[in-house]
Amino acid sequence: MNKKTLISLLFAGLTQVFTPAFAGSADNTVVEIKRDTAKQLSQQYKLIAPTLHRSINSYSLSASLSSLTEPQTRSARSKRSIDSQLYSADRALREAQGVEEVADQLLEVRLADPSMLARWQAGQSPLFAFEPAGDEQTWTQIEAFDIEGNTHWLDVYQMPDRPVLVVDTNGKASLKAGLEVMRRTLAEQNPAPRVRRSAPMMAAEPQPIHTTVLKTIRLEDDKEPWISGAAEVYAIVTGVNPSRDEPTLDIVDMPYLDYDKTTYHPNQVMIHWERYRWGAADVILMEQDDGTNYKELALKLNEIASDIIAAIPDLEVQAYGVITKITGKIIEAIPDGWLTNDDDFVDVYYTLLKDRTYQDHVGAGGNATATWEPLVIEPTK
Repeated sequence: MNKKTLISLLFAGLTQVFTPAFAGSADNTVVEIKRDTAKQLSQQYKLIAPTLHRSINSYSLSASLSSLTEPQTRSARSKRSIDSQLYSADRALREAQGVEEVADQLLEVRLADPSMLARWQAGQSPLFAFEPAGDEQTWTQIEAFDIEGNTHWLDVYQMPDRPVLVVDTNGKASLKAGLEVMRRTLAEQNPAPRVRRSAPMMAAEPQPIHTTVLKTIRLEDDKEPWISGAAEVYAIVTGVNPSRDEPTLDIVDMPYLDYDKTTYHPNQVMIHWERYRWGAADVILMEQDDGTNYKELALKLNEIASDIIAAIPDLEVQAYGVITKITGKIIEAIPDGWLTNDDDFVDVYYTLLKDRTYQDHVGAGGNATATWEPLVIEPTK
């Protein structure tokens, strides 16, 4: 059997896998896509190995799924067919996450750990694996496939003694797309009020911008499984709109926060105080979960916050105490199915106040330690 025929068979198999038959939860859909891809790629490892070895090295531990064929060896017709099949697989994953309109490609193959690189480059045969479904704390084994077609069951926390290639999403690209969908959805749910213009007015003097900056942050060891790789963390800033009785929810990416027991110095603006009543806000730290549909997540966040506010006759009586109620309800809802993995919740900071410094402030969950400082950004002269 020649090389072109092998490639066609490989991706014909992938096409059969990625059909509308995936009609379960987003988490189960994503896991099935990854599992079947891992199995197919393991069976055709000899075919794709040269491309994997060119793409995965000490500078980059991952290769996009679409790079696993060699365009120069294929006819134009074959190329169109394979590209279409790969796109179908990736599209199924993007649809499950609700990011199909903002992301072009997410699936990739990555080496599970840098320590495996030398052995793999020296010729040791790899396993192909994927993250199981559900809460990490309930995982008992990691399913993996070798290039002879056998199934292996790996320990969740003990690093394997042979190279493992993980079929996964590009975490940073996936999170970026998901947060964009969340921001758009929240903006649609709570549009900014229109300003009525009755007469020409002099341009207002630009005002200073009051913010709070995250100077340092460190996460404790959460015993994350080896297969999960670097964390992808983001923040949900919760509060109440200063001009009307509606929630304000801001989504902030934290792309640098990859590993536990490491102190980061991002100097990142986290809170813009003109968006929050009473000069108070909460910050929830979350970790990305591939099983999350981001549009559904944003709608649920807004629903929870809006319901809390609607149930309180006079917000001014409780003042910023209502923010803690909003945050508490959001955290309470996390394990109930709209997020599939309890470990998505990293920690929470309640009642951060404008113009306050918090030095080595430990989050309510004890997992995060951070320093927060006020920053006033003066207008450009």
